[in-house]
Amino acid sequence: MSAAPSDAGGDAREAQPAAVPEPTPVPTLNLANLLTMSRLVLVPLFVIALFNGDGTDTFWRAIATALFAIASFTDQVDGWVARKYGLITDFGKIADPIADKALIGAALVGLSVLGELGWWVTIVIAVREVGVTLLRFWVIKHGVIPASRGGKAKTLTQVAAITAYLLPLPASAEIVRWVLMGLALLLTVVTGLDYVVRAVKLRAAGQRAGAGS
Repeated sequence: MSAAPSDAGGDAREAQPAAVPEPTPVPTLNLANLLTMSRLVLVPLFVIALFNGDGTDTFWRAIATALFAIASFTDQVDGWVARKYGLITDFGKIADPIADKALIGAALVGLSVLGELGWWVTIVIAVREVGVTLLRFWVIKHGVIPASRGGKAKTLTQVAAITAYLLPLPASAEIVRWVLMGLALLLTVVTGLDYVVRAVKLRAAGQRAGAGS
């Protein structure tokens, strides 16, 4: 009498776990990164408007302020889009702060050239921004240092202070400008030191992981 066909093979196949599909990689060319790149495109247009009419023409000063405000707004939008729709990329983590620094740097240098902002203020902020960028590249093989909450607050304060300087406000508003810029300088220095600490820790962790592998 022949034995009944065995179902062992079928049971074994059914017991195998289903293959988990790999997550779809986020394309570098996405809406969030396009917004970041648009901010870079607006920088030279802002500079042209700022210096048109020797920097004193009210109409062109308003245009420069509007371009600066639009470019600053894209900084808030691209981050929100990246987080909401899962479009965060390593390119965006690097390009976003570079675009911010290009915009802020152009505004500060422009105001200093026009004699409306002390060069020492521009130099302090520029040294911090360039230093943080170099730190990012120093540790890039170990990981990417994302923008911190303090860094975002620093950027918002810088934007507010620069906007106050760009607007053709009366002389009585000078105290408001200085208070905003003083707060921006304080946050600039404090967050710069924070980035130094984070970069050192990230590099040390990466070197330990490399030695242990």
